[in-house]
Amino acid sequence: MAEQLRLIKKYPNRRLYDTKTSSYITLSDVKELVLGHEAFQVVDAKSGDDLTRSILLQIILEEEAGGAPMFTSDLLAHMIRFYGNAMQGMMGKYLENNIKAFTDMQAKLQDQAKSIYGENSPISQDLWAQFLNFQGPAMQSLMGAYTEQSKKMFTQMQEQIESQTRNIFSGFQFPNFTPGEGGPATPTAAAQDKASGGKKS
Repeated sequence: MAEQLRLIKKYPNRRLYDTKTSSYITLSDVKELVLGHEAFQVVDAKSGDDLTRSILLQIILEEEAGGAPMFTSDLLAHMIRFYGNAMQGMMGKYLENNIKAFTDMQAKLQDQAKSIYGENSPISQDLWAQFLNFQGPAMQSLMGAYTEQSKKMFTQMQEQIESQTRNIFSGFQFPNFTPGEGGPATPTAAAQDKASGGKKS
């Protein structure tokens, strides 16, 4: 039987109540649950609304307000611009997939280091930091190549849309008009003859 999701209730006085331990907890305690990979849900004690995302955002805000923020002002500005944009859904999924891939890679590397050097070996603990230092230039090169490839794909998409637009409108037959002097365009003699059924007065 699957373990029941840990439920935390948020009361109007902003206090958080952990139903598992039957005690009030702080935002720092919730952060420890996150670090411990423990599944939980925060709900409004009165309405039952899910407040989990709101609490997680509060934790991120406190971390960003600390001495070593993860996000630069430019990055945050770019993220804000994606809200309401057609790319919003795709960007959220893109970030989620990349972070998941990154954490999966970290977990595999740590497991391999533990199996070789042992659980508490200093080499095992420092291996991930060494790996990131080594991968820094490679990651920058990879992101540069990705950006360049994205620009090329965008240009190709524009060209394809323009080509399709030309093909669509090339199938339409437009009346053969010639411009008149000092007024709107007037039909040609052939068009006038066709409109009158070939009869001339």
